[in-house]
Amino acid sequence: MLELSGRALITVGAVLLLVGAVMLLIGRIAPDGRLLPGDLVIRRPGFTLYFPLATMIVVSLLLTGLAWLIAYLRR
Repeated sequence: MLELSGRALITVGAVLLLVGAVMLLIGRIAPDGRLLPGDLVIRRPGFTLYFPLATMIVVSLLLTGLAWLIAYLRR
């Protein structure tokens, strides 16, 4: 039981490290946060709405492909 918990913590830590590194890279590539042309930004005095529509679609497709690949390899 303790060994399983240790492995889970190491996995969660590795995933957090990877997510942090990706966020740092994105911050250098797109400092204003806008990654793709389909991302919507509405600016008004005292209000900013950022809706990353194109980025969400691309991330969804990548995660779907990754989930499919993992399921395929586990067979």
